[in-house]
Amino acid sequence: MMILGYLLIVIGAFFYFLGGLGIFRMPDVYNRLQAGTKATTLGSFSVILGVGLVNLEFLPKALVIIAFIALTNPVGSSVLARSAYLKGIKPTDKTQVDEYKGGEKE
Repeated sequence: MMILGYLLIVIGAFFYFLGGLGIFRMPDVYNRLQAGTKATTLGSFSVILGVGLVNLEFLPKALVIIAFIALTNPVGSSVLARSAYLKGIKPTDKTQVDEYKGGEKE
């Protein structure tokens, strides 16, 4: 159980790295939000579950934390993206479909 826990912690750290790399490399705020949210959500799941497996007393709390993150991260990133759009931050020129405008091609 300890080996699986430490393996999950390493996998989570790798996803955190990928999320940071995505935030650094993506062209606009919308892509950065998507890259950061998805990678860090999976990274958080892995790290928290790994810690729960290493310390079994923490496992029930870890599962509650994972459920909370699963419910709040998508909502938070959607609100940030919508706020950026309403403030007039334009997506990159490579964006072909603008779902907020109604989905017509530009």
